[in-house]
Amino acid sequence: MLLKPYRETLALPGIKSLLAVATLARIPIAAGAVVVTLHVVTDLGRGYGAAGLVGAALTIGGSVGAPVMGRLIDRRGLRPVLLLTTIAEVIFWTIAQSLPYWPLLALSLLGGFLALPAFSVARQSIAALSPEEHRLPAFALDSMTTELSFMAGPALGVLIATGVNPRAAMLTLAAGILLAGVGLYRLNPPIRAAHEAPIAAGEHVSRRTWLRPRYVAVLAVTMAATLVLSGTDVTVVAVLRENGEVGWTGLVMSLWAFYSLLGGFAYGTLHRRLSPVTLLAPMAVLTIAVSLGGAHWWLLAILLLPCGALCAPTITATADAVSRMTPASARGEAMGLHNSSLTAGVALGGPLAGLAADSLAPVWGFAAVGGVGALIALAVLPAELRRSASPQPPIPSQPTPEAVADALQTGAAGPADQFPTSAGRT
Repeated sequence: MLLKPYRETLALPGIKSLLAVATLARIPIAAGAVVVTLHVVTDLGRGYGAAGLVGAALTIGGSVGAPVMGRLIDRRGLRPVLLLTTIAEVIFWTIAQSLPYWPLLALSLLGGFLALPAFSVARQSIAALSPEEHRLPAFALDSMTTELSFMAGPALGVLIATGVNPRAAMLTLAAGILLAGVGLYRLNPPIRAAHEAPIAAGEHVSRRTWLRPRYVAVLAVTMAATLVLSGTDVTVVAVLRENGEVGWTGLVMSLWAFYSLLGGFAYGTLHRRLSPVTLLAPMAVLTIAVSLGGAHWWLLAILLLPCGALCAPTITATADAVSRMTPASARGEAMGLHNSSLTAGVALGGPLAGLAADSLAPVWGFAAVGGVGALIALAVLPAELRRSASPQPPIPSQPTPEAVADALQTGAAGPADQFPTSAGRT
């Protein structure tokens, strides 16, 4: 019975191939941060602070570029954007491995801006391929496969960087990005469902119809969730290092990822959706609770179980909410903003936890990121309560062919007057 939602979702046309290609495409992307860190420290002889600046430049570029690429997908279609970003990112990783530090830092902003949008494209296509009743398990599957990509990518990157050298790992990343881009280009997954196809080229839905307080609240929850996750990453390492148990780091982190997989699996079987803020709030509070223990690696692994199990469900809930509150003709930009929120949280969580660990004690990293997550949950709660009390007006959606025929037969206003649309694929 638990597997029924997943069996039905995987039986939908295009879902299995999309998840398979997206999972493989995300592996080289997930390896990027650790590989460039090892390159800066090992090949260029710089410190971890300098490496962090390069990582931050990639993150900032990606956060700005994701909604821009999403808007281009909405306007011009998927394949032109895949062609542009694949070529650009392959060139970046090919050139980056031979650059001195400062040119590398400058180029990283552009490399991040033109990064292959594998994450947001997968979520946009899931929304197009999945009917409303199957969208929750579909996004749960996406979250679980993302976890697998982030378990495999950094490990492979470190293996190549330490077994050969970081420059070879960067060239391998370029080859992996090329394969990822070609795979997505050939698959060419739909970015909107058949009944959501635009009627007239050149028209689009105004941002004012979907960029509402409720949507902004979901972005805030998204950022808070990854802030807690990335901060927990850093704090686990700091706590185990202080305890002299750094050798157990890999096991503890793997268990934490496994908890997230279990939570994502369980959430996808539910018959009703949960608000993202109702998942973020307990995840944040339970992360604070981890700071009360953690004296030994095994106790830390146990304490991470409840908050870890809420990781994938929280991300799943945010992606599902974004897909339902934005029209198909603007979904690329909306998912791009969602992806920017994810990366912004990752960029903020590590430094925040590190600051707390250095200033107070390592376990305070859990309290710092969990506390910020809880405060954001409280801040967005009024928007959630207003939505529950007074539902938002429906977002303009794409008409079905039957609706258009009825309008024309009755002499009503034409489709362009009734249904704002986007340029779509051209």
